[in-house]
Amino acid sequence: MSLVASFQNPVADAQYSFRRILKALSEPGVSVQLPAMPGFGALGSASACVLLTLIDQDTPLWLSASLNDEILRKNLRFHTGAVLTDDPSAVSFALADPALDSATLLAFACGDEMSPELATSVIVQLESLTGGTPLRLRGPGIESSRMISPQLPDSVRDYLLNRPHRFPLGLDFMFTCGEELIAVPRTTRVEVC
Repeated sequence: MSLVASFQNPVADAQYSFRRILKALSEPGVSVQLPAMPGFGALGSASACVLLTLIDQDTPLWLSASLNDEILRKNLRFHTGAVLTDDPSAVSFALADPALDSATLLAFACGDEMSPELATSVIVQLESLTGGTPLRLRGPGIESSRMISPQLPDSVRDYLLNRPHRFPLGLDFMFTCGEELIAVPRTTRVEVC
């Protein structure tokens, strides 16, 4: 059946991962290290940690085609009870690869003025969290500004620079590579350096 082990210490690792994810979201652009674990299929360690920590049967999940294989689906159902859907407008979380296009990105739910928390959180598994276009972040959780340079898909970089939804609407992003995670929530203003 190709089931892969979850966290080595399920309770302690899940709690640790949750605290690290909260740190990344509350301090945009700060790189955090998540527990090492085997991924599921094409899924890397940090992406697997995020999903195991945040996904359950009440959080519908959309998967990018290149990551959506039988190993990942079986492990997500077994470990999290995740409800998988192909409808990007009906998901709480999305797991994407660098091929994420603008049409799909704009189809994700951005919340509404009464319930902005209904927006999709987009997890993008990247080749590297460095070596891309240098970006300056400003906003809550950042004293003055913070620089990041992940190798983002053009669609994501354009979305972050132009934010098509007015605040408090919009998507929250988590970028993963290996065991590392950085986050750029919708409260963060992004500009090219």
